[in-house]
Amino acid sequence: MATRRQETGLFGELHVARDCACPRCKRSKTLVRLPNNFKCADVVCDFCGFLGQVKTARVNDVTRIPRRLLGGAWGPQKERMRAGIYFPLYLVLLRDRNYAIFYLSADLQQKEIFRPRTPLSKRAKRAGWRGFVYELDSVRDQFVRLQ
Repeated sequence: MATRRQETGLFGELHVARDCACPRCKRSKTLVRLPNNFKCADVVCDFCGFLGQVKTARVNDVTRIPRRLLGGAWGPQKERMRAGIYFPLYLVLLRDRNYAIFYLSADLQQKEIFRPRTPLSKRAKRAGWRGFVYELDSVRDQFVRLQ
């Protein structure tokens, strides 16, 4: 059984795949979900191979980019950043049945928007796991609304 957070994430991934054209090849209906726990990416274009990250957040106002957003695992993100690899970000903002989809190109991302979180305590189910937070203030005006 999925948690509410997992259901929210699935909603965003499904809607990006259904509603958005691939930004690289411009084809519609070619974005597909990757398997759960695929590192740093959630959708792939089955025509050109484009990879994108999808983050979904429940908000009060779907027209306003949040200041902060929970990311995924810090280790894989940090390694990709060291290699100069950033994935484009789809941001799905959800309130009740209303939603908006925003896009941030990889070219507009900087390492400063990725902030590591404190590792989970020894008593946590995944003790020692470390995530990160997207700090979006510096790139809020760089997002493009797609839907």
